[in-house]
Amino acid sequence: MLFRLGIFLSLLSLFLIRSESAVSSIDLGSEWLKVAVVNLKPGQSPITIAINEMSKRKSPALVAFQSETRLLGEEAAGILARYPDKVFSNLRDMIGKPYQDVKRSADSMYLPFDVVEDSRGAAKIRVSSDVSYSVEELLGMILKYASNLAEFHSKVTVKDAVISVPPYFGQAERKGLLKAAEMAGINVISLINEHSGAALQYGIDKDFSNESRHVILYDMGSSSTYAALVFYSAYNSKEFGKTVSVNQFQVKDVRWDSELGGQNMELRLVEYFADEFNKQVGNGVDVRKHPKAMAKLKKQVKRTKEILSANTAAPISVESLYDDRDFRSTITREKFEELCADLWDKSLVPVKEVLKHSGLKADDIYAVELIGGATRVPKLQATLQEYFGRKDLDKHLDADEAIVLGSALHAANLSDGIKLNRKLGMVDGSSYGFVVELDGADLSKDEATRLLLVPRMKKLPSKIFKSINHGKDFEVSLAYDREDLLPPGITSPVFAHYAVSGLTDTAEKYSSRNLSAPIKTNLHFSLSRSGILSLDQADAVIQITEWIEVPKKNLTVENTTSASPNASVDNGANSTSVESNSNSESDGGVSNGSNSTVEEPSTTDLGTERKLKKRTFKIPLKIVEKTTGPGMPLSKESLAEAKRRLEALDKKDAERRRTAELKNNLEEYIYATKEKLETSEDFEKVSSNDERQSVIKKLDEVQEWLYTDGEDASASEFQDRLNSLKATADPIFFRFKELTARPEAVEVARQYLSDLKQTIRGWETEKPWLPKDRIDELSTSMDKLKTWLDEKEAEQKKTSGYSTPVFTSEEVYEKVFNLQDKAASIKRIPKPKPKVEKPVKNETETKSENTTSSEKDTSENDKPAGDSDSSTNEKVKGGSEPHDEL
Repeated sequence: MLFRLGIFLSLLSLFLIRSESAVSSIDLGSEWLKVAVVNLKPGQSPITIAINEMSKRKSPALVAFQSETRLLGEEAAGILARYPDKVFSNLRDMIGKPYQDVKRSADSMYLPFDVVEDSRGAAKIRVSSDVSYSVEELLGMILKYASNLAEFHSKVTVKDAVISVPPYFGQAERKGLLKAAEMAGINVISLINEHSGAALQYGIDKDFSNESRHVILYDMGSSSTYAALVFYSAYNSKEFGKTVSVNQFQVKDVRWDSELGGQNMELRLVEYFADEFNKQVGNGVDVRKHPKAMAKLKKQVKRTKEILSANTAAPISVESLYDDRDFRSTITREKFEELCADLWDKSLVPVKEVLKHSGLKADDIYAVELIGGATRVPKLQATLQEYFGRKDLDKHLDADEAIVLGSALHAANLSDGIKLNRKLGMVDGSSYGFVVELDGADLSKDEATRLLLVPRMKKLPSKIFKSINHGKDFEVSLAYDREDLLPPGITSPVFAHYAVSGLTDTAEKYSSRNLSAPIKTNLHFSLSRSGILSLDQADAVIQITEWIEVPKKNLTVENTTSASPNASVDNGANSTSVESNSNSESDGGVSNGSNSTVEEPSTTDLGTERKLKKRTFKIPLKIVEKTTGPGMPLSKESLAEAKRRLEALDKKDAERRRTAELKNNLEEYIYATKEKLETSEDFEKVSSNDERQSVIKKLDEVQEWLYTDGEDASASEFQDRLNSLKATADPIFFRFKELTARPEAVEVARQYLSDLKQTIRGWETEKPWLPKDRIDELSTSMDKLKTWLDEKEAEQKKTSGYSTPVFTSEEVYEKVFNLQDKAASIKRIPKPKPKVEKPVKNETETKSENTTSSEKDTSENDKPAGDSDSSTNEKVKGGSEPHDEL
């Protein structure tokens, strides 16, 4: 019964999994990543944080290559101190950046990467002498790791995701991140600005119907800082005939410092302790020149900074920092704050700029919510408290998880398969303003060719349309509107370049026609929900006016009993008219009188006439992207090759994990089996000493192989060894299991036979209609089972415990199941319905009915086959035909 139940539940679970839908959100930071999953599973929270293989709620955003093995997340972090040049971090901040900026940033943080320049002018990371990866590929590996965490957590396939990005991410960074996600096989529903994710999480459980409010979200992470001004309010909406209040928020402004974060504070401590260590060692030693030493020092400095957030002093201890020399020291919080003195003033700049451009004062702000790990530093909190004149700042949000949880809400809202009951309207805007610049023949560089396309903080998403009078091929450039407000590391405001062609040929084609207006070009732009601006479509609009020959029609009315006085006929031989774009025609109409009968008018062909017609043509133009530089999109070939490389690495990782799992299984089986056979006396009942020693000998042989020649064996080899051991030892374990399972099965069978006898006796009074032959057949089967049990038990008693059992518990249960099926099939036989006797009719009535029936049959037989059902319809009063009821 348990076996059958297991099969049923397994099949049921398959159907449930197919019906489930899950989406994820990924908060990708410079050092860490967090993953949340939205999965409407019964009995659990709809939005949960996906934990990693170490049961932690956040994972290192690291990828490493060591001995031709790729490591991700916690595995990569495990070798950071030993192989700092093989572990790659801060990849999010490298995407879409020029090579020189990436190189400068890596050097400033003492990252010993081998950074090289690719053909686009972007950065590539060389992981070995002959293998290099683009930043998009490395970031794709991390995103794939995050996607796997989501799937492992939700137990369903998760392909759709929302990824959060810092507000200062420009076009190249956003496009590069989407390409990285595409390489990882992730369908990005949307990118979301980090502050919008946090704003969603802040407002989802609050009511703003009675009071609107301005809130500043202040986020200092590991590498950047920003302040976002968010306005919360509510509006009334109709739902199912009722007026309900719906909360909403709008991001009014956001300002940032992309080079100020917790890493800056840590680097101040690194420099301070590096100087102290150099003084202790002397002899001109500079620990900064040794990557392993710096990796160890940076790791301990991070812990020291965390301790200082809760204590006024903290120690630091690094064993064998350099040349087998240990380093130990202490630092006070006061000294730490002194080392970072200039950073505290910089931390206020984003807040000051937000208030300045919004026209608000500090007192107008309802709350200042802190998010980001670096906001835990006491001096930073004190600086913000002093500026806002408040004793306490607001800490309602989880500093680490607010963004990823809010992004998960956004993912659920955008997903087709998941809908949450809570509603919160979101209006976010573009962090940058954009202009479009036109260049080509007969186009001069002036205000007419440089147009503001998207003002800063324009709502996402948006469609933009621009029209220009021009008749030759030209080029379109998209650029940031301010050169003093560019994404980090970007030196040129132009981020996209397109060539629009086909206009010159179109103009020449229609130049001989009578143009009624100059040729126009319509440009269609879109600002996506992810904040990416693109030129989607270009059309040439041509308007011409020309004479055309159209057939002339003469309407005549024949056989008219009463002609309408409004009827008219146009017989102008050479009349001329103008026809507009609507192609409307003037028709002669004939109106019927109240009692007149008018036949259809006939037309007489009178030749043709000339009409002046205005026609508009829209000709699609060809758009070719010609963007160059780090923001240049990867070619289809490069993207396909990157996908193949990542898939090959994924397969290799899967094989490595499978090999490690099988090796562990083999090792566990050896230890567990030896312990059972050597320590438990119970196995002496079912196996001889020689048999046990033979098994133990084979276990020892495989164990020796495991730690020598089998150290680098393949997965199939481990599986083969495990199967071989099981084939030798499993018969002993099977006999041991049957030692108790078989008597239990026999007891269950005998009890069932006894219960079934009582049930059959009850059928005689409760279900007397059951067929006696079927019951007799069931009783015979019961007798056979009882006889079989008696014979097998007697035979088993004569058999040694070392031998194969005469019968097994599984055989007993199988026979019981068969008996249950027979009993159930008999029990389901329904009670027969009682026969209803018809009243006896006299001879006269019978003859009358027979006569009527005979006439009716004859009438029906005379009807056509298609009318056979019409006799069942009742006639409708008034003689009208019957109709179907709706």
